[in-house]
Amino acid sequence: MDIIEFQQNITVQYSDLLMGMFVMPVNIVQLRDSCWYLGNIACTVITVITFVSMAASLYSMVFIAVDRYIAVSDPLHYSTRVTLYKSVLLLILAWSFCLLYSIIYLYFNDHLLESQISNSCYGECVVALKKPSIIVDVILFFLAPCSTILVLYSLIFILARQQARAVRAVRNGTLKRHEGKFSNSTETKAAKTLGVVIFVYLTCWIPLYLSSVLAESVTTLSVLWILFAWLAYLNSSFNPIMYAIFYPWFRTSVKFIVTCRIFEFSSSICNLFPTNV
Repeated sequence: MDIIEFQQNITVQYSDLLMGMFVMPVNIVQLRDSCWYLGNIACTVITVITFVSMAASLYSMVFIAVDRYIAVSDPLHYSTRVTLYKSVLLLILAWSFCLLYSIIYLYFNDHLLESQISNSCYGECVVALKKPSIIVDVILFFLAPCSTILVLYSLIFILARQQARAVRAVRNGTLKRHEGKFSNSTETKAAKTLGVVIFVYLTCWIPLYLSSVLAESVTTLSVLWILFAWLAYLNSSFNPIMYAIFYPWFRTSVKFIVTCRIFEFSSSICNLFPTNV
């Protein structure tokens, strides 16, 4: 793993952090009392953070998929095609697009219009989702990115198998057998990692989008929306667990933080990536 992929993974964790720090605590409170007592500005800010963090998490995964595909398909030119500057620029554009889209999306669903705020209880914070907006949202923030991720990871797996066969074809004797075992192990680990990440994401998000499309009317206070939204929120909790399972650098970082070794001077020169993982 290089610094660019590390930075892309960090952006996913930023969106998960926003979800854990702001979105989930507020929604826990709303499970007990659906009324909102913090005012319209706070309601709007929390709602925007919710939509932005959900969208940014998915598009960060798309960029990681693109990055890994280029690394596998064109490794010799990877360093020139994928630079730190391009990576940062794309991530800034992605977050900016998600922010702008969320504001426009909420505006056309009347959430940002003072005259459309519901008064069934004092300070209610509810988003009533319109069917055309839901369809656009499903296409832009579910079908398109998920299809891109599935296609790219399928191509990555196919290319990895082809390269492994090519390596085994030019080896012989003991080295050939050893290389074959190593390649098979690498393929298996990569397949499991990608399979788990995709399966968990789809499991968490399909119910929310499917119920939004099929339901006649959708609000953020409907029972089904709350249930499936929480399943989607939990995806942000599952991501760190998957990182801990599949990435040694993540486990090392957590140990440094938990044991307070992060405050030691030697931590600044610690190599988290001794090998490609």
